[in-house]
Amino acid sequence: MFLALLNKIGHALDANRFPYMIIGGQAVLLYGEPRLTKDIDITLGASLDRLTEMTNLATEIGLTILVDPEDFTRRTLVLPCQDQETGIRVDFIFSWSEYEQVALQRRRAVDLDGGLVHFASLEDVLIHKIIAGRPRDLEDVRLLLKKNPQYDEPYLLHWLHLLDEALSAGFTEQFQQVKAESRGG
Repeated sequence: MFLALLNKIGHALDANRFPYMIIGGQAVLLYGEPRLTKDIDITLGASLDRLTEMTNLATEIGLTILVDPEDFTRRTLVLPCQDQETGIRVDFIFSWSEYEQVALQRRRAVDLDGGLVHFASLEDVLIHKIIAGRPRDLEDVRLLLKKNPQYDEPYLLHWLHLLDEALSAGFTEQFQQVKAESRGG
């Protein structure tokens, strides 16, 4: 069910030259272990200039748009949709920040049942999860660190530090704490 939908969406985004990467729970499944996830989160390397194009594409591939895109999406940068056939929620997140552009260059093409789908790199999944910061996200970080002890920590810390400075946040400290917990210390 998820594989077919991911393939359909990935093919449509590629055909329409939308740079994208799967993030969230679906990416955790790729790098971690099976867990319940009810949705698909997709970062688009696109500005809101492409909103109309994206709403048309979503409709063409059988997604129902759940909001008024001109209002909600322009305020939140998220276009929430639902697949008509499966009922699976699909959130398209518009992002064109410097970080997201670098992350999109690092994405990983994964063969899912004969179709290539682009997933965020492990490091970028970790960054997204630390930024989200909910208990489930931090548990995902612990799991991913245990399952994947080899990762590009300098890259990850570089971006967390820059995001800390830009947002006056404590992402780097949060990551260090979760990392220590994942190692049992």
